[in-house]
Amino acid sequence: MKQLLDQEKIRESKEFFDRIHQVEVDYLKYWQEHTVWHWDFWLSWLLAILPWVIWFLVRKRGSEGRLLLAGSFGLIIASWLDFLGLVFGSWHYTGRALPTIPTYIPWDFSLVPVTLMLWLQYKPNLNPLLKAVIYSALTSFIGEPLFEWLGFYSPIKWSVFYSFPIYIVIYLIAYRISRAKTFEPL
Repeated sequence: MKQLLDQEKIRESKEFFDRIHQVEVDYLKYWQEHTVWHWDFWLSWLLAILPWVIWFLVRKRGSEGRLLLAGSFGLIIASWLDFLGLVFGSWHYTGRALPTIPTYIPWDFSLVPVTLMLWLQYKPNLNPLLKAVIYSALTSFIGEPLFEWLGFYSPIKWSVFYSFPIYIVIYLIAYRISRAKTFEPL
């Protein structure tokens, strides 16, 4: 069967992917020599696991489904934006738990979704815009600089002021998801 794309385009595309693959192989070697089993590796894994343990202990019983759905939204958006930021050269990470994409698992898969879920269940009747602004300020102006100070996160073409409105929007959408009234039994 004849392919729809011409062979030249397929060959050129493969050359890009071969170069990307080689960079990943080189980074894996670097990660094995300079990150795995070092203090930053262990701290990254602690930050990936501990928030989930805390959430499991303090979660609002009976609301786990709603909270997990809202947290999953935060996880997906954080991972996607993180990937875009990395691809466009806006930042990079060191001390990664795994040398893979998503780039910084503790932030994308643990800290963002768990803090969202905890913030959603804490004082649920407080004005959501006020909570979004506070959440965003804590995440942007304390969380990101803390990770930069630790050396895990290195902004290149990024400012915490860019993150601030993004976290507000993420929180407000997660809030809306957590308040959905359309859940019906299966």
